[in-house]
Parts: sequence; structure tokens; C-alpha cells
Amino acid sequence: MIRNKILPICLFFCFQLLAEAQVPAPVKQLLQAPYMQGASFSLIVKDVKEGKTVYSYDTDRLLSPASVLKTVTTATALEILGEDYRYPTSLEYDGALRDGVLRGNLYVKGSGDPSLGSSHFAPEQNKFLATWIAALQKAGIKQITGSVISDESIFDTEGISIKWLREDMGNYYAAGSYGISVFDNLYKLSLQTGPAGTQPSVKGTDPDIPSICFKNYLKALSVSSDSAYIIGSPFDNVRYLYGVLPANREQYVLKGDIPDPALFMAEYLTARLRQKGIRVDGAPSCYRMEMEQNRWKKQERTRVVTTYSPTLGEIASVCNHVSHNLFADALLKTVGLQYKPRRNEVISSFGRGVQVVKEYWEKKGLDVFPLKMHDGCGAAPADKVSAAFIGELLVYMATQSDVSDAFIASLPQAGVEGSVRNLLKGTKLQGNTRLKSGGMTGVRSYAGYITKDGKTYAVAVFSNNYSCSMGQMTKGLEKLLLQLF
Repeated sequence: MIRNKILPICLFFCFQLLAEAQVPAPVKQLLQAPYMQGASFSLIVKDVKEGKTVYSYDTDRLLSPASVLKTVTTATALEILGEDYRYPTSLEYDGALRDGVLRGNLYVKGSGDPSLGSSHFAPEQNKFLATWIAALQKAGIKQITGSVISDESIFDTEGISIKWLREDMGNYYAAGSYGISVFDNLYKLSLQTGPAGTQPSVKGTDPDIPSICFKNYLKALSVSSDSAYIIGSPFDNVRYLYGVLPANREQYVLKGDIPDPALFMAEYLTARLRQKGIRVDGAPSCYRMEMEQNRWKKQERTRVVTTYSPTLGEIASVCNHVSHNLFADALLKTVGLQYKPRRNEVISSFGRGVQVVKEYWEKKGLDVFPLKMHDGCGAAPADKVSAAFIGELLVYMATQSDVSDAFIASLPQAGVEGSVRNLLKGTKLQGNTRLKSGGMTGVRSYAGYITKDGKTYAVAVFSNNYSCSMGQMTKGLEKLLLQLF
């Protein structure tokens, strides 16, 4: 009996020693750093052509990927929808149009496009407004007896994942994803600061959001940069300003998320129509508000004009280059429209998007157990994934996908552009590396492709719960990649 018990124990320790012996020396060196004490680390490097694992360490451990999760979202969206897919946003009206008077409502029908009016597609960002107004004028509409109503019903009202941190809500990078988005769902808040110790004054927002209200708890101090932030919940026009701004600045700009993008769109369009001489009698509204007040009526509509987004390939590229959370979450909900609807329902959500993602990759032969998604962007600390899963996905996208070129091009070149423009800059890997970065408190991660000596490698590396600054962790991972390649 004793001999039978000893054998499994011996085998266990033999396997442990073998695993330790196979750990690459650069990984051992990194793990011995004081700031890695108590941290979790995972690495996989795969030869893309042969599919063989070249380097690995703890590849099955579930870790927080942060924005590396965007590789999963963009890959899935490109696979399912195609790189040439474009989101439509239409102007429609119900009721009757006679003698220049529309006796009904004007609707903005959204399809989930996150790029409408986006600064990342400037100078085209405001072109849609001129196009819409010109189309209404061509249709002969001079007066609308009803309201401008945003129809954002294609997505549910959970614009922000319930798994996100409270401290992120209200900030521009945590803008919610809805059936209608505009101007990246963000505004710029202009402030003026006086001497150190005084309270900065709020000057206004761009674009103008008439109903927004700021509770100002800011303070000006003798500092060179801000440590200020905006806090607020979805659909709540009250925003709280906390932190410190540099003293004696004529103008200082903070960015926040638009509380209710669909309602804002209706308000913004109403104001522009009135400026152009088109009378609008009713108050701006949106699907959510109409449903809450039991006023929503599905009636036959007449389409006036449709605006199309840039291609999905272009949207995915912006998403991965600048790590655009809104774009990623909108893409997740868009693929969620592929789920089997109940009672002819057409609506999507974070949950339905995740369901489609997991079902899709399972059919492709990937083990999706290590994929724990709660959003499309990776902002939720509860998001978890293994390096092994990311490695398999990267190999598939490079060797079997019909949208391989679009996906790889969506990843920024390290040392050159996007969120990795300073990573590996001036090294032998600059120009040969495309990586998506991820980072939040206690999380640093990278995933993508490195080319060396004519071979392409899929790389995924995660570090969680380290005790140093993110900058120091970045340097540690940069050194690791240079040693491995």
C-alpha cells in the first residue's frame, strides 16, 4: 500500500522538475524579480506555420487580460460579419407629410454603430449631420409636429457592464455602448483654474449637453498634470468632479462619457434642425424613455436617408490600435445579434454577445472553457482567459481565417503606432512585431505576432498582481521578449 502511494508522489515531483527544467531562462529571470513575488504569470509562444509551442509557462492559468480581450472580440466580429460590413443609421418618419408639414415623428434608427461622428474618422465626423439635414430639406420637410426620437432598441439598456469598477463609470474610456452612439459617446469639459488652493470653475462642454449638471469637488494645486476624474452613472445627468488640476490655467480639458447617447442624439439633431429653419414642435426623446412612459408605438415608417459607417475592418483597426473600449463592446453586441431570438425579438446585450463568441470558437475546435468574458473590451476585472486560448486563436486567425490580413493589420506595430508605439522602440523587434496591449491596476498583457528569420510566431504574455508600477512591468516584459527573440 505504501509503495502504491509513493509512486504517484514521485511521478508528480518528476513532472514538476521536468516542467521547471523546460522554463526558458529569461522567464526564470523575470520571475525572480522582487516585484513578481506573489504575482501570476503566463506565457505562450507558438510557431504559426507548424502550430508547435516554442516557449510556454503556466499557459492554462486563467488571468485578467485587460484590453488583450479585444483580440477575441475583433477576431470574432471580423469572422462572423466580414471586414467589409458597414453599420447603417437611418432617418425615418411616421405619420403624414403634406405641404411641408410632417404630422408625426422623426426617428434616428440605430444599428449599434459605435463610429458615427467619431473623432477617429475625422474630418468626416460631422458630415452625417449635413447629409441628414440636406435630405430632410430635399424631402420638403419644413415642420415636424411631433418629436425627434432616437430608436436605439437594437441593443438593451445595459450600456456599461455590471462587472465594471465604479471608479471607471463616467470617464471617457468607460463610455457605454448603446443602439445609438455618437461622437465616441464622450464630451470635453472645459475648466479654468486659479491660484493653488482654489476651486476650478466649469466653463462648459463640447458638444453642448444642456441637461448635464456638475458637482464640483476639484481643487487647483501647484502641479504640472491632473489627477482628476469624472464620476457618474448611465442615464444620470449629475456628474461628480474629483481630484486635482494644475493651478493658473486659462483652460484645462477633462473628458467624460455622455450619460445618455440616444437622448443626446435626439437633442442634438433637434437643435440643429431648428438652427436650419426646420421647426420641431415636440421635445426630444428616445426608445428607452418612450418605453418607460408607455408611449412607444411601432408604426410604419418612411426612410429618408441612410448613413453607413466605415468598414468593420477599419473599425477593428481603430479598436485595437487605440484600445477603444466603446468600439469593442459594440462589436460584441453586434455579433450577439446572431443568437437565436425569442418571440421574433431582435435585441442584443453583453451576455448574448459572449454566448455567440463562445459558440463560434467552440465550433472551430477551440476549448472555450478558459474564456470568461463579461464585456468585449476587457475593462471588467472579472474577465479571465488563458494564454493557451489566446495562442490558439492567434494561430487560427493567421492560418485558417478568410480575414487574416484584416485582423493582423488591426494590431498596431510595436515601436511605431497606437498603444504600443513606445514598446520595443529602436530595438531589433521594431517593425517585426504587431501586438495588442492590455493594462489596468495590477495587470499588464500583450498578444499578437512576432516575425523573426522568416518565421511568424503567435505570442501571448500575461502578468497579474505584480507589486511594481505598470511602467516597470512593461520594461520587464519588453526585456523578456527581446531575450526570447
